[in-house]
Amino acid sequence: MFSRKGKTPRRHPPKKPPNSQKDPVGVYCRVRPLGTENEECCIEVISSTTIQLHAPEGFKTNRNGEYKETQYSFKKVFGVSVSQTELFDFVAKPLVDDLISGKNGLLFTYGVTGSGKTFTMTGSPGQGGLLPRSLDMIFNSIGPYQAKRYVFKTDDKNGMEVQNDVDALLERQKRENNLPVPKTPSSRQKVDPEIADMVKQEEAYKADGVDEDSSYSVFVSYIEIYNNYIYDLLEETPDDAIKPKPPQSKILREDQNHNMYVAGCMEVEVKSAEEAFQVFWRGQKKRKVANTRLNRESSRSHSVFIIKLAQAPLDADGDNILQDKNQVTVSQLCLVDLAGSERTGRTGAEGNRIREAGNINQSLLTLRTCIEVLRENQMCGTNKMVPYRDSKVTHLFKNYFDGEGKVKMIVCVNPKADDYEETLLVMRFAEMTQEVEVARPMDRPICGFTPGRRHRNQERGDMPLVVDNLVYSLPPLPSCELTDPHDDITLPRLIEALQNRHRIRHFSPLFQELDSNLITRDNFIHEQNGKLFEKDKVIQNNKSEIERLEKKTRMQEHKIDILQKATKIYEDDKRSLQHELETRDQRLHREQSEKRRMEQRMQGVVSDTQLRWEKECERRVNAMQLEMQNKLWVKDEKLKQLKAIVTESKTPGRPEPPPRQTQPKRPSREEKRSAPAKRSASPSPVIQSNTSTPVRPLHRRSRSAGGEKWVDHKPTTNVDLGTVLQPVIPNAIQVSAPNEKALSKCDRYVLTHQEVASDGEIQTKLIKGEVIKTRGGGQAVQFTDIETLRQEITTVPSRKRRSSEGKPTNGDGSDGTWTDVETRCSVALEMRAGSNMGPGFEGHGITK
Repeated sequence: MFSRKGKTPRRHPPKKPPNSQKDPVGVYCRVRPLGTENEECCIEVISSTTIQLHAPEGFKTNRNGEYKETQYSFKKVFGVSVSQTELFDFVAKPLVDDLISGKNGLLFTYGVTGSGKTFTMTGSPGQGGLLPRSLDMIFNSIGPYQAKRYVFKTDDKNGMEVQNDVDALLERQKRENNLPVPKTPSSRQKVDPEIADMVKQEEAYKADGVDEDSSYSVFVSYIEIYNNYIYDLLEETPDDAIKPKPPQSKILREDQNHNMYVAGCMEVEVKSAEEAFQVFWRGQKKRKVANTRLNRESSRSHSVFIIKLAQAPLDADGDNILQDKNQVTVSQLCLVDLAGSERTGRTGAEGNRIREAGNINQSLLTLRTCIEVLRENQMCGTNKMVPYRDSKVTHLFKNYFDGEGKVKMIVCVNPKADDYEETLLVMRFAEMTQEVEVARPMDRPICGFTPGRRHRNQERGDMPLVVDNLVYSLPPLPSCELTDPHDDITLPRLIEALQNRHRIRHFSPLFQELDSNLITRDNFIHEQNGKLFEKDKVIQNNKSEIERLEKKTRMQEHKIDILQKATKIYEDDKRSLQHELETRDQRLHREQSEKRRMEQRMQGVVSDTQLRWEKECERRVNAMQLEMQNKLWVKDEKLKQLKAIVTESKTPGRPEPPPRQTQPKRPSREEKRSAPAKRSASPSPVIQSNTSTPVRPLHRRSRSAGGEKWVDHKPTTNVDLGTVLQPVIPNAIQVSAPNEKALSKCDRYVLTHQEVASDGEIQTKLIKGEVIKTRGGGQAVQFTDIETLRQEITTVPSRKRRSSEGKPTNGDGSDGTWTDVETRCSVALEMRAGSNMGPGFEGHGITK
């Protein structure tokens, strides 16, 4: 294998031989008690390994409309009456034994929101969960064999190093004096009674496989996976009230053994179960929780508490730890509290809660997908890629499913009927998980030294020298050296000396006094022991009473904390509701004031419109009356003319010219203003010719010829008729399109409009109005009059024949001698243009 210049090829560690022995994933089920007795239950525990789901009333799944009942089997089913101790014995205790034996383990809780996962993992005062019980068992087992602090040191690459006692001492002094992060609580310090009550159990568990010739050290770390980001809950950030620094997310890396770990995660060395649980509780306060409709303190993230146990063998003498890094064995136990799957419709989530729920459901879906692919690969022999990298949860624990340790899962269910659909999905996932098999972890090799080194080293101490003062007070022994076998002096002398020493020892007053003192002392000690025994009984009774009162006090404090949290939540809800109520009140006040203003405005508009329509109706009635009067007058005049013509045609001789027609009475200015709209409905003023004697009407000027200023609106499309009868408006502004500037300078407005009449001729309409100012500062035009100009061709009857007398006659039989050219030219045409012909009009006869 070739590498680039300047870079060394990456060396992969040798692969471990595959283990043919496999164990299925251990899946356990725990049923939570109902909140109230009146709630409908959908789960029934049939046996110690089987439960049955009953569809609630109204939830029918069969085609026949019957309720469906389904049974699910587990490795062990824990009912509502099962204690935390029994749950620990079956599930977590074997994993702790494997941890001390150098094997890894993974235990996670799974279920819907509010099913009791956090209680199962953490517990409550007096009812410790799996986590504190596991810590208590670990330290009960390795307590006498723990190494000094900082002898084991992490290398930030998921490995361990071993330091000698001198380096450990320097490291300890350095951290105690100059370490910027706060010191971890020591086991000698006073521990919170609530924490001690949760950790200390009624029965002290110990593991069987503890190696007495090894030294141990425990490291803990606590992380959470929130919105698919990893955060260290034990990381200390500087407090800044002005600009707080948000926590930094961590990344996953792979060590040299292809095991996944969180880079940069803080690992705290602990020396007691109380200290470890206190570190856990410090991180638990930073965990993301929120109030939802289903749970007051719903976990919004997946929490992972990692217990890492480092162990190294002692040397051949059993005095010190081996400094060989390769001899260090590191095993870890991961306790995972998964966030509950939930439906946003039931929880009432909004905003960030919706995003959190979506990420939680997505990570759980990825876990389900990985389990499905593993199951399919094992059962069908396929080799599909497991999508571990799609989620941080599955990516972190991929080594466990690949055979790096045992995997166990506790399915927590809530038997209430409202969670039936979610519980059904959880059961299906658990049933599928049981079919996945994980390779059994290999046993770690045992060091080749002779066992029992530590025990022999403890017995090998310097025994105390007992000096018998009485030996020095006895007479000295004579010389015992025998040089001659026939010596009869030395041995008798030695015998005599020994007898004297024996006599002195037994009959000396010193020895007698000593014996009496010893007897007196023994009697005194016996009496004191009896008194101490009685005192011990009293002390034990007092201790038990104190423990009972402390436990009761802790329970009350726990209840007070819960009530304070609930009170705080209720106060927050109350403040938010009050704020929302105030906002809605302000909005309602604004809407009411706007409604009142709108009502006043509409009342003004209605009153103005009513007044205007009353005036308009009155004006139209007046105009109609005037129009009918004009029609009657015209008919009367025509009848008079006809009567005169008939009368004149009966008299002999040349007929007299017809009498001059009198001009009809012109309406007053008020009448013309009151009836502008009806004028368009009346017969349009036309230019007519009369067969009678023409009468030239008097010259009449329009009322607009006064001091009023007009806007003369003439579109560019008008046709110039070239006739004499043209509207002339002096002192007017001519525009092709009206504008605000022109309207602001004038008082009146006239629009010239042309259209084709029914006879094919072009007629011109003059639409007049008054310019009024509006309240907004603009101008508006109110139309008041319409005048129509229509051109008609009058036909002069030709002389068809002469009478027998030779006089010309008209077509109607009358005498036509006066209809010659001169007479015809002098005939004026009568123009009836209504009440007003417009500004500047002059009526002239038009001949063609």
